[in-house]
Amino acid sequence: MNIKRSTFDFLEQLTKNNNREWFQENKALYDDAHQNVKDFITAMIVELSKFDPQITTDIVASKCLFRIYRDVRFSKNKDPYKTWFSAGISLDGRKLAGPEYYFHIEPEKSFIACGYWRPEKQHLELIRQEIDYNSAAMKTALKKGGWQVEDLSSEDKLVRPPAGYDAENENIEQLKLKSFILYKKLEQKDLTSDKAMQNVIDACESMYPFKLFIHQALDQ
Repeated sequence: MNIKRSTFDFLEQLTKNNNREWFQENKALYDDAHQNVKDFITAMIVELSKFDPQITTDIVASKCLFRIYRDVRFSKNKDPYKTWFSAGISLDGRKLAGPEYYFHIEPEKSFIACGYWRPEKQHLELIRQEIDYNSAAMKTALKKGGWQVEDLSSEDKLVRPPAGYDAENENIEQLKLKSFILYKKLEQKDLTSDKAMQNVIDACESMYPFKLFIHQALDQ
């Protein structure tokens, strides 16, 4: 199981022809690419369920996949379509208020990520509290997968310490985070090869101990 080269070809063509006329004329190419990604996600769910009890084979791939149609109502960019496929894999598909796996397929920009993106206020407070009280557990979880605290994505981060935390706190850089995510870039050859599924699952399995740390912080 892999992502077909034709799926990447479709996305490359869509990037150059991001308009409704071209999309409708090439709907068959979209349907084939969408089915390829859907099949991959279905197989991925099965593999994830083998080590992550939060993922079950009852999860339906279609509920994990994000729509390719862009919401342009409040955007300066009026391109009608996304130029990537993506999926959020959790018990509630792409809509979970909690940690999940995120799979992004885009020419030259594919990646797999795991964690909790922009937790709601109550969850954010619980995660920060756990990091503050039990940073050793977080570091151990990261180390189990071959990661370090520096590997946590810092793209979504406060400039100043959050309320209630001192700037001298030894974990202040992690406490400033607004999202708690591990991320691994995937080359196109990683996804079109015969080992594509193993490449993705190996990355997910390395991220799982950190995901479990977040579940435990939230008492999930």
